[in-house]
This record gives sequence, C-alpha cells and structure tokens, in this order.
Amino acid sequence: MIGDRDTGIVIKPNLVVPSKPEQGATTHTAIITALIEYLQENGFRNITVAEGSWVGSETEDAFRLNGYYRIRDRYGVKLVDTKKDRFRKLTYDGLTMEVSETMLSAGFLINLPVLKGHCQTLMTCCLKNMKGCLSDRSKRDFHRWGLMHPIAALNMLVKPSLHIIDSISGDLDFEEGGNPVETDRMLMGTDPVLLDTYGASLMGFSPEDIEYIPMAAEYGRGSMDIENAVITELNKPEAGNIRATGAVSRLAAHTDPDMACSACYASLIHALKRLDENGETGKLRGRKVACGQGWRGKKMEIGTGACCSGSEHSVKGCPPSAADILAMLEKL
Repeated sequence: MIGDRDTGIVIKPNLVVPSKPEQGATTHTAIITALIEYLQENGFRNITVAEGSWVGSETEDAFRLNGYYRIRDRYGVKLVDTKKDRFRKLTYDGLTMEVSETMLSAGFLINLPVLKGHCQTLMTCCLKNMKGCLSDRSKRDFHRWGLMHPIAALNMLVKPSLHIIDSISGDLDFEEGGNPVETDRMLMGTDPVLLDTYGASLMGFSPEDIEYIPMAAEYGRGSMDIENAVITELNKPEAGNIRATGAVSRLAAHTDPDMACSACYASLIHALKRLDENGETGKLRGRKVACGQGWRGKKMEIGTGACCSGSEHSVKGCPPSAADILAMLEKL
C-alpha cells in the first residue's frame, strides 16, 4: 500500500538503450503514461520517473526517443537521469556500490522491467532491472564481479514495493533488443524472486539457470516456490496475428500455428530457441509443432497447449510454459 498522497513515488522503467519498445528492449511508454494517469486520478502528485541507461548510452537519448520529455511536461512529473544523480555508497555482503539517491529516497518505488533475454545472464527481469539505479562506475564493477552475486546483493539494498513486468514483446536473446517475440502479456507482483522464477519458466529456463535468482532467494529477498504461489489471471490470451521477425523466423519454420494466441506461440518460440541452443532441433526432422485454437478437435503428431490436446506428443496449459514445452520436445 502507498502511504499518504504526498508520498514520493518513483517509477523505474527499463531504458537500457535508446530504442523503441517494439524492438523488445525497453518498457512500453503506454504503460508509463497509464500508470501516471492512474496515480494522479487517485490523488498522488509527487511522482518521479527515473532511469539510467547502460554504460556507453545516454539516458537522455532514450528519454527523447520514447517521448519522456513530453510525458514530463504533460503530466507535471519529475524526470531523473540517474547517471547524473547523487549517489550513496552502500555495502552488502562485501560488495560496495554507488546507488542513486532518488531511488533510495523513494517512499514507494515501482519497478517496470522488460522480460527478455540477456547474452550474459540468459534472462533479465525484476532483479536485474535494478542495475539502472547504479552509477556507471558501479555498473562496470558489476561486470568485473561477474554480475550474478552483485545483482542479488543490490536487491537487498534497493527494494521496490511493486513490480509491473512488460512482457509484451521482449527480445528473445539480447538486452538491447532486435529479436522481439510478441506475447501481449504483463505480470504484476511484490516478490521479485517469485516473479523472476515465473519469468524464467516462461522463457524456457529453470531458476537455477539464472544464478542471481537462487542467490537472492538465499538472501531472503523472496521465494522461488512457484508451485505454491497464488497466481491470478485477469484475462485469457486471445488469438492474434503472429509476426516472426529476425532470428525468430528460423525458429518459426518448426511451427504450424493456426489462430494461435500470442502467449502460447511465444512460449513455443522460446522453447524452440532453447532446443536450438542445445543442438537438438534436428530431432524434429521436418516435423512441425502445432499451436493454436484452429487445431481444436484435430489430430496431430506434436502440439502445445490445451487447444492441441489431440496430439500424440503434447503439453498441457493455457498457455503452457516454455519450460514444459521444452521438456516435451526433448523427449521426442
């Protein structure tokens, strides 16, 4: 719960590079504006949007490209480039880092990460998005320290009250975008470890593959017990136009979608990506994986989700997770 109407609310998106959200790297601007409007309609006026792009990129370029200056002027919110912020040196588990004063002084911090791939940590979501709170010097230190341990430690120093995950079109592989996979999906919760655990399953990983997730759980930042988590679905995915672009096109050649929902199809693409990384796509031997509502009541060899329950090799779920699809494909 947010405190009184004067509480300082800080919104932390992901603007790692100056890129449009449709490329799969940055938080969709419409989420930012909708959140600001909701807060202001409920009487909250002390709102700041704060972020710092990765080393080598200027946050102001990302602000400009995505219309953040217009948002600042239209809604009267503050806009902070954390690269130019004052920093406080804090230490956790032997690691000392420079953390943005704006983030630390927030009365209510809202984290708006993008669920996407990462070439070094495999995945980035709630926990890793906090890296934008650091000075460039500390960001460099994180890489020197190996990323995993410092990411977990940082999340014991900066603790958002709410996480709203943009999983609308996160990139398949890279933090900077270029291979977006449309899911039209968003997630929300208060436990970043649980959310990252769930996000990992959606991308075809186990949480142990993303080392900072179990590390953060060991620190006590949250739970990895997804089996006993209470997950409330606000709506079900609908069939949409599936567009395979870039590296996704090669993976899409192994699929046979018919009225496929974005979330189900995205899980299939992520599973195929993991299968490809393991050098096992050859086991499909020209066979395609069915997906979508158009397959209801039909027979097929390989299918995913509740709509393809008539397949010889299938996986349950609506939508199924990429991890479950991958496990099924690996058994072929």
